[in-house]
Parts: sequence; structure tokens; C-alpha cells
Amino acid sequence: MTEIKFPFNRWLLLGLGLMLLSCATVPITGRKALRLVPDSQLATYAVQQYDETLKKAELSKDQAATAMVRKVGMNIAHAAESFLRESGDTQRAESFQWEFNLIQDDKTANAWVLPGGKAAVYTGILKYTRNETGLAVVLGHEVAHALADHGNERMSEGLLAQLGGMALAVAVSQEPAATQELFTTAFGVGANVGVLLPFSRLQESEADRIGLVLMAMAGYDPREAVPFWQRMSSEEKGGPPPELLSTHPAESTRIEQIQKHLPEALPYYEKARKR
Repeated sequence: MTEIKFPFNRWLLLGLGLMLLSCATVPITGRKALRLVPDSQLATYAVQQYDETLKKAELSKDQAATAMVRKVGMNIAHAAESFLRESGDTQRAESFQWEFNLIQDDKTANAWVLPGGKAAVYTGILKYTRNETGLAVVLGHEVAHALADHGNERMSEGLLAQLGGMALAVAVSQEPAATQELFTTAFGVGANVGVLLPFSRLQESEADRIGLVLMAMAGYDPREAVPFWQRMSSEEKGGPPPELLSTHPAESTRIEQIQKHLPEALPYYEKARKR
């Protein structure tokens, strides 16, 4: 029997077709983004990595601070779910399994939310957030990454580059170690005690915009995002890196963009205040 071989351009066309079929729309911004990984599979990886991270970490014993993190986190999470339901995506709204924990680490000013809703805040960022509204700026931004499926986009790009756009179901069965490594590479969770690798500048800016809307929907004044980022910028040792050398927007650019998007978020805040 003669073996049938597909020419390279045939595989290229199949890959392009896969990319077109796997594009999704990012909430609020409307940007088209690549989504090759089923949310259920990504959430499974996230739970595994989250559990490993919490085993290595020391959870804060400050009950008041922990309660604040969980309160603000769930308020933002409920806003994200409400937005999805109002957009007609009830199935995705119900897919998140939210969990917020406060990790004792005063040297780390960070927070993150994994795909599926598993989240951590480090005590080192509380000196910058100062109160619930400041914390809402941070968690609005991080929940926005999960809502926008930025993790899926990042892992999909890795899947496309490393495994040639192979369907994940096939990749998991044929290359299980490679797909697990893709998740670890995309997020850096296992290797660095829960500190995610930075998202792209586009995704960071997008999360800022979406986060403003989420915190406003949850009843937090989005205008407080400006002084929060100013505090972060003024206390950064050695100054921020040049924007072209960083995946994060320069703080001055970030603040300008936030001010630009405030008119979009403020009506949600006014509506929330009237409830």
C-alpha cells in the first residue's frame, strides 16, 4: 500500500484553519485571541500547580487581612461572573472555582489568579493597596487575566510553537510531559513558588482596562487605580526598566491608559452605588 504524505503547505493550511477556528473574543475589549486549550484541561493543570504552591508557601495568620482578601476577591469574582452572564456566557460564568488565599511573604509585592479562579495575594503588596479599594485594583487586574483567558492564549501560543498546533487531546495522550511542561513554562508557578511569569504588554494593558470595569461593577471606585499605580511606581527601587525591554507597560504609560479608560468604567461604578 502506498503511504500518503501531505505536503508542507497542506499542514500549513490545516494549522491556519485550526487557528481561525480556535479564536475567541476577549470580554470588554473585543480583541480576537487564540484559544487551543480546553478550559477544563487548563483548570486541571492550574489546580495541581495551585496545590503544590500552597504546600510550599506559608499562609498568613492575620485573620483580618485574610478575610479582606477573600471578601474583595469574591466581590470581584462575582462581578466577572455577572459580566459573563449578562453577555450570554452562563456556562463559562459557572466554570470558575474561585479560591483566594493570602500568602505570608512581606518581600513579595504580588498577586495572581490562575485559569479557573485559583488565586493568591502576597502580604508584601498590602502596604501598597492600603485598603479594600486598593486591593480591588490588584485583584480586578488579576481576575481580568483569568476572565480574558490570557493563560490559555499564552499556552496556546506555546502549543502551536512546540507541538505544531497539535490538538490538545492528542498532545496530552502522545506528549503528556510536554503539555505539562507547557503549562509550567507559561505560568512559572511550580518553579518559583507561585510567582507567575509576566504577561505580554498587550495582555497587561488589557487586564488593566478589564480590571477597572470589574472593580467598578463590584462597587469599588476605579479612579483609585491611579494613586495605587503611582505608589507602586514611586517606591520601585532603581526605577522601572525601559518600556521596550519590559513585558509590562512603563508606569507612566500605564497610568495614562488607565485615565483614558476610566470613562468606560465609571458608569458601572455609579450603577453599583445605586444598588
